[in-house]
Amino acid sequence: MLIYTSPVTGSSSERSARLADVLFHDGPRGADLHGHWRKVISSELFRHPGDLCTEGRWRLAYDRLRAVNDEALDAEGLARDPRALAAVHEWTSVVDGATATVAGIHYNLFLGSLLDDRLTPRDLGEYTQLGLIGTFLCTERAHGNDAAALETVARYDRERDEFVLHTPNEGAQKYMPNTSAAGGPKSAVVAARLLVEDRDEGVFLFLTPLSGHQGLSPGVTVQPLAERVGSPVDHCVTSFDHVRLPRTALLQGEHGRLLPDGTFTSTVGSPRKRFLHAIGRVTVGKLCMSASTLGGCRAALAIAVRYAFTRHISSPVAGQRVPLAAHRSHHARLLTCVATAYAMTFLHRAVTERWMTHGPEDRAQTERLVAVAKGWITWQARDITIESRERCGARALFPENGLAEFTANADGAITAEGDNLAIWCKAGAEMIFGHTLAPEPPRATGQESLTNPAVLRLALTAAERHWHTAARHDLRSSAAGDALGRWNNASAAALALVEVYAVGQAADAFASACAQVTDPSARAVMDDLHALFLLGQVDSRAGLLLAEEALTADQARGLPRAVHSLIDRLAPQLPALTEAFDIPQEHLMSLPMLTAP
Repeated sequence: MLIYTSPVTGSSSERSARLADVLFHDGPRGADLHGHWRKVISSELFRHPGDLCTEGRWRLAYDRLRAVNDEALDAEGLARDPRALAAVHEWTSVVDGATATVAGIHYNLFLGSLLDDRLTPRDLGEYTQLGLIGTFLCTERAHGNDAAALETVARYDRERDEFVLHTPNEGAQKYMPNTSAAGGPKSAVVAARLLVEDRDEGVFLFLTPLSGHQGLSPGVTVQPLAERVGSPVDHCVTSFDHVRLPRTALLQGEHGRLLPDGTFTSTVGSPRKRFLHAIGRVTVGKLCMSASTLGGCRAALAIAVRYAFTRHISSPVAGQRVPLAAHRSHHARLLTCVATAYAMTFLHRAVTERWMTHGPEDRAQTERLVAVAKGWITWQARDITIESRERCGARALFPENGLAEFTANADGAITAEGDNLAIWCKAGAEMIFGHTLAPEPPRATGQESLTNPAVLRLALTAAERHWHTAARHDLRSSAAGDALGRWNNASAAALALVEVYAVGQAADAFASACAQVTDPSARAVMDDLHALFLLGQVDSRAGLLLAEEALTADQARGLPRAVHSLIDRLAPQLPALTEAFDIPQEHLMSLPMLTAP
């Protein structure tokens, strides 16, 4: 079916509102929470700055951070609420990835880490009122994903009851924190190796003043890095030359504390576990990184779909012009991305809820689920933003049109809070024997409908079981005593297991969201969209599923026809599906390519 005009009026507008209700069903305050931050980014301060220079955009990000702080009302409450933190990222990233970045660092990694230390009384007023902006210094030039091996040291001076923070070599310089003068005076929590009586007690966090109104603190060196792609943030290299810190600088907890007599004690025996406890805020950071790319990719799709109806081209009939959206080659790609964006959103909602409600006995599994979801969501977001940009042609390369930076911002999220491949490798290694093997599904008979989501989900179970079994076999078949060789042999299957598991979790979250829809017409659209998402996942694994007898030969041949029928049914709904993303009109109408011929 060809679509020539955007039908988001009347019943279609009502349908988009119902779909929005499902998309933003996010805990008990979902509608109010997301509506609040949507309103914040609708203000003039959040419009595109035009030709503002890089340093001007740094300052603008901090001005926007202050606006966020004003609207948060309770900065400590925001820092303690992972769902609210994720919502801030989800909406600020629609208009400015840099604002999302500095907000996440200040509220989650910095202020959240201070709040997690309940043993040391501190006045946090300067940080909650943004008299001092907080940043987080963990990664070093020579230590990224192996941050547990970082080299910055904090030596306890018993005589003066102080710590001496020091960068021993260039490899230990803190890499890429936002520590420049932009935004005003700053403090940091710095990850450093605690030395007590020359004993290495593991990596802890230390509250460290970096700069004041008169400049950098003594012993602190900050060197700006070259501009990186994406929304600009004031990334720097930061080092310390025997900086003295008071006893209260140490962030303490069950992983370690310094007693009044200078004795160190910990209920966590392993230095590595102490480090993971100290940087526990990175798990919430993964939720925030996922949320930031959700907001970005949904905005990219909203722009691309609106442009598809705005931009007219010559039709096959001489003298007639049609919108880009009339071509199946155009709208089918966008619809496929929209289906994935819905799945990503529902997965994020489900994982956030799991994190908010998990108990101590479920922490390890929940942390793994957050990591798996972060990898899948951010990788999908990059693909979607690339597709959206391409569908808008040359105009979308200009930042003023709101699309150019989304892909680079997704790249940043893919790397931040744990590089995706590294965290998936960790998850895969744990899942080989620490995850229940999926049940063996029944063999396909050929009578199953390829547009039935339940049938498609069952087929994916066969893929999960296959890769799980293969990973176990590959690990066991390797030579004993060679840990790296064993992992290398099993890693491909383990990563395939993680991927199909993530897809399955997204599909299950999609099914739960569909069940919430009571309006018949909206439910029909949701079911079709759910099936379209699953068809894409099944089609990409058709050879394996055929071999596993989860599909018959005729069903494998019929996959393209099933996709075709769903695209035809969903094409008229494309505007309503993206209207449900609720991107502020103030933002969309400020983009030249959506308003100019």
